[in-house]
Amino acid sequence: MSQTYRFFNQSLLAVRLQGCVLLLFLCLSMAQFSTAANGDSYVRDRLQMVDEQLISRGIDDPKVLHAMGSVPRHLFVDKALRKLAYHDGPLPIGHGQTISQPFIVAYMSQIIDLQPGQRVLEIGTGSGYQAAILSELTDKVYTIEIVEPLAKKVDNRFKKLGYHTIKRKQGDGYYGWPEAAPFDAIVVTAAAEYIPPPLLKQLKDGGRMIIPVGSPFRVQHLLLVTKKDGTVRTRKMMAVRFVPFRRSR
Repeated sequence: MSQTYRFFNQSLLAVRLQGCVLLLFLCLSMAQFSTAANGDSYVRDRLQMVDEQLISRGIDDPKVLHAMGSVPRHLFVDKALRKLAYHDGPLPIGHGQTISQPFIVAYMSQIIDLQPGQRVLEIGTGSGYQAAILSELTDKVYTIEIVEPLAKKVDNRFKKLGYHTIKRKQGDGYYGWPEAAPFDAIVVTAAAEYIPPPLLKQLKDGGRMIIPVGSPFRVQHLLLVTKKDGTVRTRKMMAVRFVPFRRSR
């Protein structure tokens, strides 16, 4: 690698990081006003999460950082767990399911490179937090939850919090949402033993899917799946631990 090329890359990285820091500074400057206006006492916790858990680990997409700094994560968990909502880890949401740690939510949101107006499918609505983050990036979010009590609970949560553009249904995510396909991006939030063929079929040519693959009792890996000219490619991104992909009986 030439010195010129290395210098260019380092300069570009510095510019992106400066942009992230500037974004965080602007958010912090507005925090006091937002707290007074919305009664949100968790603003500073949320922005600290963005700084210490996301920016410091390489999340640098301004749209994703803005979404993570805007969506009130504490309102997607039970009241007893709200003080832990912005900690660096997953939290239980009942029925053997969890809300993923903030970094994983941001990482998956960034890696699919979602653009405004694009169509995204989420498999595993859970608490609704990932879908809410995605709805800050596009107004075409489709999400499926197999656990009926969670599905009903998230419907009420979306209505209460004003996430009216998210389309949700209860059912087996293995089969995707063929009526709404094709999708520019697909986000799977439970570990499957293999990539469901119906999801590959519903992924648009040029699209991207992020999915944890592996046994719940072994190491799982986040796979980035891309489709171009009908050819599907996969790439291991990182080792993770997700709840198992649930199927209807």
